[in-house]
Amino acid sequence: MMALNTEVRKSPQLREVEGIPLQPATVDNWSQIQKFEAKPDDLLICSYPKSGTTWIQEIVDMIEQNGDLEKCQRTIIHHCHPFIEWIEPPQPSGVDQANKMPSPRILKTHLPGQILPPSFWKENSKIIYVARNAKDCLVSYYHFSRMNKKLPAPGILKEFVETFKAGKVLWGSWYDHVKGWWDAKDKHRILYLFYEDVKEDPKQEIQKILKFLKKDISDEILNKIIYHTSFDVMKQNPMTNYTTFPTNVMDHSISPFMRKGMPGDWKNYFTVAQNEEFDKDYEKKMAGSTLTFRTDLRTIEEVLMDFPPRF
Repeated sequence: MMALNTEVRKSPQLREVEGIPLQPATVDNWSQIQKFEAKPDDLLICSYPKSGTTWIQEIVDMIEQNGDLEKCQRTIIHHCHPFIEWIEPPQPSGVDQANKMPSPRILKTHLPGQILPPSFWKENSKIIYVARNAKDCLVSYYHFSRMNKKLPAPGILKEFVETFKAGKVLWGSWYDHVKGWWDAKDKHRILYLFYEDVKEDPKQEIQKILKFLKKDISDEILNKIIYHTSFDVMKQNPMTNYTTFPTNVMDHSISPFMRKGMPGDWKNYFTVAQNEEFDKDYEKKMAGSTLTFRTDLRTIEEVLMDFPPRF
C-alpha cells in the first residue's frame, strides 16, 4: 500500500438534491438546470467522476472533426462540451454555454440518471455512458480530490475509502450511478462503455462509438484517432490535460489531472484488509445487478497460459 499525506485546506460544503451531494452553486441554480431544454440531436457524454469522461470527449471530438488535429486543438476540451450542472461564477454556467451553442451539441454531465434534466429523456437525446471499475475509480477520485481545490479535501486514503463507499462524495454513490445508467440503457438511446474495454481494445470501442453516432471514417483516420487519444499523448496535450487551470483551482504539483490511466493501479493503494472489506460491501451493493466489471487487465502472458503449447 502506498501512503500519502494530504494538505490541510478549507473544504467546500456539499449540499444535496434528492440525496445526491452536489456543488452548492449547482443546488442554488437547480431549477435552471432542471429546466434545461435538450434537443433530439444532442449527444450527452455521461459518467461517474474519474471514469474516462475526458477520454471519451476527445474521441468524440476527433470523430466529429474527422481527425483534423488543428480543429481539435481549437480550444480546451471542457469549452467544447458544456458541463451541464457545473456553475463557477463569474464564469458562465454549463447551461448558459449550452444555450448559446449551435446544434448539434455535445454536452457533458456527471449526474445520475434519476436527476438528469427531464428533457434529455423526453427528446430521446443520444447518450454515451462510460463506467470504470469501483476500485480504480476510487483511487483516481482520491487523487483528483487532493489536487482539485473545488472539491472537499479527501483526508487520508483510509477515510476516503469509507466516504466513497457511503456515497458521500460529489455526485453521490458510484454503485447507484453505474447501476442506474445500466438499467436505463435498454429503454433509451444509450451506448454503455467500459473504461477497461477502451483501454484494452480502443479500435473496437471507437468503432462502437462510430456506429452509435452513424459516422463513417477511413482506417487512416481511425488509427490517427487511436493514437492521439492514447493516454500518453493526451497527458501531454494542454487541450485535454487541464494544465491550463490556475493552481488555486487544480494543483498539478500535488497530482496531475491525468495520472496513470492504467486498470489495476488500486493494488498499489488498498491493503489486503481494505480489499476484503471493500469486496464484501461491493457484493451487497451490487447484488441483483447484471453489471460486471474487470478490476485489472490480463497481460499477454496470462492470456497465453489459457492456450498451452501442444507437442
